[in-house]
Amino acid sequence: MATKSEKILTIAERRGFFYPSAEIYGATAGFWTYGHLGTLLKHKWENLWRDTFLKLNPNYFEIDDCVIMPEKVFESSGHLEHFNDPLTSCKKCNSRFAADKLVSNALGIEADGLSPEALTKLIRENKLICPECQGELSDVKQFNMMFQVKVGALGEITMYLRPESAQSPYLAFKREIEALRRKLPLGLAVIGKAFRNEISPRQGFFRLREFTQAELQIFFDPDKINEADKWKEIEKFKVKLKFADADKEQEVACKELNSKYGLPKFYVFHMASIQKFYLEKLQIPKELFRFRELSEKERAFYNKIHFDIELNLETLGGFKEVAGLHYRGDHDLGGHQKGSGEKLDVVTDTKRVLPHVLELSFGVDRNICALMDIFYKEEKERTLFSFPQCLSPLDVAVYPLVNRDNLPEKAQEIFDEVSKEFRAFYDTSGSIGRRYRRQDEIGTKYGITVDNETLKDGTVTVRERDSMEQIRVSSDEVLSVLKKLFRGEADFKKAGKPLK
Repeated sequence: MATKSEKILTIAERRGFFYPSAEIYGATAGFWTYGHLGTLLKHKWENLWRDTFLKLNPNYFEIDDCVIMPEKVFESSGHLEHFNDPLTSCKKCNSRFAADKLVSNALGIEADGLSPEALTKLIRENKLICPECQGELSDVKQFNMMFQVKVGALGEITMYLRPESAQSPYLAFKREIEALRRKLPLGLAVIGKAFRNEISPRQGFFRLREFTQAELQIFFDPDKINEADKWKEIEKFKVKLKFADADKEQEVACKELNSKYGLPKFYVFHMASIQKFYLEKLQIPKELFRFRELSEKERAFYNKIHFDIELNLETLGGFKEVAGLHYRGDHDLGGHQKGSGEKLDVVTDTKRVLPHVLELSFGVDRNICALMDIFYKEEKERTLFSFPQCLSPLDVAVYPLVNRDNLPEKAQEIFDEVSKEFRAFYDTSGSIGRRYRRQDEIGTKYGITVDNETLKDGTVTVRERDSMEQIRVSSDEVLSVLKKLFRGEADFKKAGKPLK
C-alpha cells in the first residue's frame, strides 16, 4: 500500500504541482520543476509572506540580486572555509551520505553540529553500515557545498552560485542605507534562488540542491535591541516553543520571554509575527507548529540567538525545520567591511554604529512541501488538498453541466467574468462528479455549475470544496458573492439559497 508521501508525490507529478527536472533525460536528485499548479501555489505563498513581513515596518523593502557572486564575497562571509557538511562514503558501492543525517536516522539521536571525529566514532562504536549495500563506511570528512562557476571567455574568473540569499542584502546595504536616508532599522528582503551541493538529497522535494528562499535581513542599532515599536500589541501573546535545555514544548507570553528568559524585545516581536503568519495566515494547526531553540553546539558560531521554526510533518516522521530566526550580531557587515575595505558603519542618533543583523529565513520549497503534507486529506469518496482559500492554486472552477442546450456558452460567459478577479478554470470533460473530484484533488475552493435551471431563472450552483455543500446564486451576482467569500465577509451557507 502506498504511503502518504508516495500518494502526495503521485498527485504532485500527475497534476502539475512539481516533478523532477529534465526527467526525459533521467532526473538528477535535488532538482525539481514547479508545474503550473505548484507555481501558482508558490506565488501565493510568497505574496502572503511579502504582505506579512514587509509591512512590519515602513523601512522594510525587497531587493533582487544576482545569484552568481565573486569568490571574495564568500571568503569574507566564511562560506569557503566553513560551509561544509560531514561526508561518509561506502567503501563497497561508493554511495555517499551526509554523516550527521545517517547517524541521526540510525541511532535516533540529534547529530547536527557534531565534529567529523565524533561522527566517525559513533559510526564505529555502533557498527553502522551502508544503507544501500551494507558495506563498510569511510571515516567522516568535511565536504564544501558551494557550486563553483568559471566566468569569462577562458574561465579566468572564479565565482560561486550563492548558497543563501542573505549575502545579497549585506552587499546592498551600503547603497540602500544611503538611499533610505541612513534610517535604522532597515529591512532588506530577498525571495530568490540559492544553491547547495547537497551530498545526498533523499527527502524528495524537501531537501534540494537548487531551492528558493524568502529572507528578511534587518539591520538595527544593537543598543536598541530591547526596543520594539509595537511591543504593547504583542506582550501578552503566547509563543509556542521548546528551549534547548527543555524536554517538552511550552507556551510563554512575550513579556515573560523578555523579562524571565532574557530574549530581547526586538527578537521576540519578530517571533510573535512569525507564529501569527503560520497559525493565522497559513492556518497551520497549533499542535503542528513550534519554535525550537538551537544549543550553542548546534547553531552557527556567529548566531547569538537561534530558534528554528518547525512543523510536524507526517510524511517526514516528525518536526522538521522550515524557517529560522537568527540574531547574527555584526558578523556579516563586519566580515564584508574587512574583506572589501569599505566602511559599512553608519551615523545614526549622533553616533557611529556598525549595525547588527536579525535574520528571518524561510525555505519556500520546504513550506510548500509542508502545506501539501498538512492539508492532504483522504475521504471515503475523494482525495483532496484542503488548502486555505488564500493559498489554493485555483480559486474557482466553472462547469457547464452538459455540452449542449447553450449551457457551454453561458458557462463561458460566467468564466470570462470571474476570471477578471480570480484564477479560474473551465472544465467540460467528464461527468460533473468527476470534474468536482478533479478540482477537489488540487484544492480548488469553489465550483460553479451552469445547468438547465440557469437558463430558466438565471441562477447557478456554487459548491464549496470542504463541506461539498451547494447554494444557488444569481449568475449576475456570482462574482460579488465570490469576492465576499474570499474576503471573509460572508458565510457560505447564507451567501445563497441552500440546496438540499
